[in-house]
Amino acid sequence: MLTLSPISSWILLAVAAFAIGISKTALPGAATLAVAIFAAFLPARDSTGTMLALLLVGDILAIRAYWRDADWTVLKRLVPGVLIGVSLGALFLRFASDTTTKRFIGALLLILIATTLTLMRLPHPPAIQGPLARAVYGTLAGFTTMAANAGGPVTSMYFLASRFTVSTFLGTTAWFFFIVNLIKLPISIGLGIIRSNTLLIDLILAPIVIVSSLVGRRLARRMDEKIFGPIVTVLTIISSLHLLA
Repeated sequence: MLTLSPISSWILLAVAAFAIGISKTALPGAATLAVAIFAAFLPARDSTGTMLALLLVGDILAIRAYWRDADWTVLKRLVPGVLIGVSLGALFLRFASDTTTKRFIGALLLILIATTLTLMRLPHPPAIQGPLARAVYGTLAGFTTMAANAGGPVTSMYFLASRFTVSTFLGTTAWFFFIVNLIKLPISIGLGIIRSNTLLIDLILAPIVIVSSLVGRRLARRMDEKIFGPIVTVLTIISSLHLLA
């Protein structure tokens, strides 16, 4: 792990932790900033493990805020594909290099985003809740979140295409990632991605995630649904482009 003695490094990590909290309760996709900062200051595997623990903290707070707003019918239908995707992601993570993993997922996500936005603009868009769409989006969500903590762009596109309200979007997202990240936790420990040194960093940064999650909740209450979709789309595209860098 890189030495984090400069105060500037810890300030940037604090910014990353703040972005994680905001992404959980207001702006899915804002975690892109966190991914970039953690990757800059920590080795790839330590970065992934550190972020996973902080994401779980944010997940818990998001559930507390939106626990009544999730669409459980959609979540249940995504489960089979997600489990397959997580398994494939763990296998891929074990053998692929960090650079190959990020670029492959980045390219995959951009193709998915372009396809989803095109379908949404059609006069008679196909049923996004159909069996094929659920299988594709669920598998990709599980794969990308396991391999690079990058499942947000996939679910954002799926839930936007499902025409959810802001609260239903955030509630469904909250429960989805809490469940998926819990599944990832023992796998990540087994792969040596989460260790005592990553948990020490989490202990320091967790209070910032908590505060920013509360700030995000207030922000979401004031957000117009007409601007929510475009903001999420832009952040999703940035997320994917970052992985290609």
